[in-house]
Amino acid sequence: MKLGGQCHCGAIRYEIDGENLTHALCHCRDCRRHAGAPMVSWAMFPADAVKTVRGQAKVYKSSEHGRRHFCAECGTGLFYTNDRLLPGIIDVQSATLDEPDALPPRVHIQVAERIKWMDGVHELPAFDRFPPA
Repeated sequence: MKLGGQCHCGAIRYEIDGENLTHALCHCRDCRRHAGAPMVSWAMFPADAVKTVRGQAKVYKSSEHGRRHFCAECGTGLFYTNDRLLPGIIDVQSATLDEPDALPPRVHIQVAERIKWMDGVHELPAFDRFPPA
């Protein structure tokens, strides 16, 4: 599978050439706090399948073994690694892909920590753009 993506400002660009191991929507508190979002989508790949081709991500030690990689210019979260829990694996924040629809999620994880109002979020009214005034 060949994919590409970047941060919001374009300072960091990456390419993926390898097998997607899984794609999960994570509801853990750590991911939510880092992203400022109710969940984060992670596409897992072998670490050698992901190459940064422009710029360099800043690495933040988010836990004893967890490392979050993000753009120091615009703040976009890009990758997560944990050599103890997921050796040889890199998680890519799939919303940063050029074509995120190319890789549908397969599973929700860490739902024990899911924000309670997320249970019924699919029932809310939906608008193509902003709702009418």
